[in-house]
Amino acid sequence: MPLKIKDIDETQAPLLDHLIELRTRLVRCVLAMAASFVVCLYFAKQIFAMLVKPLSDAFPEGEGQLIFTKLYEAFFVEIKVALFAAFLVSFPVIANQLWAFVAPGLYLREKKAFLPFLIATPVLFAAGASLAYFLVMPAAFPFFLGFQGESAGLQVQALPAMGDYLDLVMHFILAFGISFLLPVLLLLLNRAGIVTREQLTRARRYVIVVIFIIAAIATPPDVISQLLLAIPLIILFEGSLLLMKPVAETADEEGGEGPAGSAEGSAAS
Repeated sequence: MPLKIKDIDETQAPLLDHLIELRTRLVRCVLAMAASFVVCLYFAKQIFAMLVKPLSDAFPEGEGQLIFTKLYEAFFVEIKVALFAAFLVSFPVIANQLWAFVAPGLYLREKKAFLPFLIATPVLFAAGASLAYFLVMPAAFPFFLGFQGESAGLQVQALPAMGDYLDLVMHFILAFGISFLLPVLLLLLNRAGIVTREQLTRARRYVIVVIFIIAAIATPPDVISQLLLAIPLIILFEGSLLLMKPVAETADEEGGEGPAGSAEGSAAS
């Protein structure tokens, strides 16, 4: 039987449709980011003032200052502040566009399983960032400033540069925000069948050691920050175990949903 080649337009049309939709979603994400950046750049000084508040509160009243050692440093600090804030502001739009692109290819059961993780991600990130801003930085900065004084007859004074301080604050916020996504990662791995509740329970002591190692790497080299990151992560890990279902229950659910899933798949095809 001779080989029959289908019309190229018929074979490429679905792929082209997906690429066009992807381009549309990406353009919307870029526009949302650009609009947020313009607004945040206008308020960059006020946003940076909020980020500086934990440091200004750590200094004695009437003391302390921020410096910049390069002529362009203050300008680029405002640009970085605006970009950082713009990403946080536009993240709901970016997440919504990502979901709108992926959701049509998912079954209803898969949508119900994935949607809670999409909602929990910004909530947990905001919780970690808030912990860093309201608790960790106010506790760590007085410790760092405590090294001021006199050494060998010379005055030791803290003169933080604007760029270095912004990098430190962003480091704190991102480290705590991303680390607080641990439950999302563990529950997704559990749903995918890669890890089970029983395996994580048996490996609890090793996981705790890994958490302390991550806390030591992700935070500045002071015990306060490391403990304030490690302890919440251990609590989140234990909470993730409580949310996971035992292997027996998961197998029963999969067995019960199998025919429904097959029927749904046959109906879709």
